[in-house]
Amino acid sequence: MIAIDLFAGGGGASLGIELALGRDVDLAINHDAVALAAHRANHPRTRHLEASVWDVKPQEAVEGRAVDVLWASPDCTHFSVAKGDVPRCSGKRSLAWAVHRWAKAVRPRVLFIENVREFQGWGPLGKDGRPDKRRAGKTFAAWVGALERLGYAVEWRVLDASAFGAPTRRRRLFIVARCDGQPIRWPAPTHGPGLLPLRTAAECIDWSIPCPSIFERKRPLAAKTMWRIAESLRRFVLESPSPYIVEMSHSNAPRDLAQPLGTIIAGGSGCNGKHALVGAFLAKHFGGVVGHSLDERVATVTARDHHSLAAASLVKLRGDCNGSDLRDPAPTITARGTHIAEVRALLAAHCGPTPRARTLFDAPRGMVMVRGVPHEIVDLGMRMLEPHELLLAQFGEHADGYDLSAASTKEAKVRLIGNSVAPHVAAALVRANVGSSELAEAAS
Repeated sequence: MIAIDLFAGGGGASLGIELALGRDVDLAINHDAVALAAHRANHPRTRHLEASVWDVKPQEAVEGRAVDVLWASPDCTHFSVAKGDVPRCSGKRSLAWAVHRWAKAVRPRVLFIENVREFQGWGPLGKDGRPDKRRAGKTFAAWVGALERLGYAVEWRVLDASAFGAPTRRRRLFIVARCDGQPIRWPAPTHGPGLLPLRTAAECIDWSIPCPSIFERKRPLAAKTMWRIAESLRRFVLESPSPYIVEMSHSNAPRDLAQPLGTIIAGGSGCNGKHALVGAFLAKHFGGVVGHSLDERVATVTARDHHSLAAASLVKLRGDCNGSDLRDPAPTITARGTHIAEVRALLAAHCGPTPRARTLFDAPRGMVMVRGVPHEIVDLGMRMLEPHELLLAQFGEHADGYDLSAASTKEAKVRLIGNSVAPHVAAALVRANVGSSELAEAAS
């Protein structure tokens, strides 16, 4: 009995299936040559068909073998709200019907379908090419009904990959359908309150990559981007009760990156050329959002990702809150300040006096307390996350050694990652419904 990945991309779903079953996926199908080349590099024992799912004849493709598992992740972009208020492509929305073609032709024992949550609202498009809100969910109901008429029991839930050990907060709709009379099972979360601790963004950051100052760019950042950076800085560094602080050495190696403020700083060292403190967070360049702390999960990685690392360089003020005049407009610091004036101007322009800052100054001046010792922000750096960091967020510990070299550009790598399935949740879902005991029973 074989396992099939019907819309095989970079290989996240296939990796999850293999983790659950302890064997290779037998057949992977995709029309995208780059995606299939990446899949082939990481799943060399799988048979690959570079073709549209509509051009592949199911009975010929399986070569007479029974199908145990079929995983399908049809294109989700034309369902997602992230596409905004623009016309949708009805052809891409209809790809999900390919599942019924395979269900009817080769009758897989268990079907797994993954898509965005908005897939539940699948309905007809209006004359303008936009979803008809009055008929939302009509096509989805018909799609489910067609599977049920083929003899499948169908259930669906929204699952968060972080609840199963992924460092990303990725919530997707998962549909399970089976025709063998066995109950559909949903895996219990392994991470979260009362369970294993949730993974964090911090473990995905590569601190060896420079984070250039936002004040030294040849082309200034857009006003909205500057606002998002300033707002994130206010929320996650200036006003946070536990901002994420790392101590960087002269080689850019962080000390105890996995620990938040208060556990890695002894006495609040200043920037003396060999060591520096950095208040870090993830900024997001996407409408309506700003970012989040590094001790949280990475938000959903998309095919055109919008995550960037922002790093606020800190230096210690001489003295302490009781021993120095903190109203001095230019307090002496233990190292060269680089863009103190620009940082203050940014905060003043975009945030105004923050509640935390007002307790110390008459105007926002980038004040951060590290173990009771006042530090000032002297510069702000920012860079987009690199593909290997995004892959860590999506694949976690399974990213090590995963080969995306088939994608020749950064954009292509990011697209593969953003379109992939987090293997942690795929493995949990397949393991719950197609365990080793079931395989043995089915074989007999």
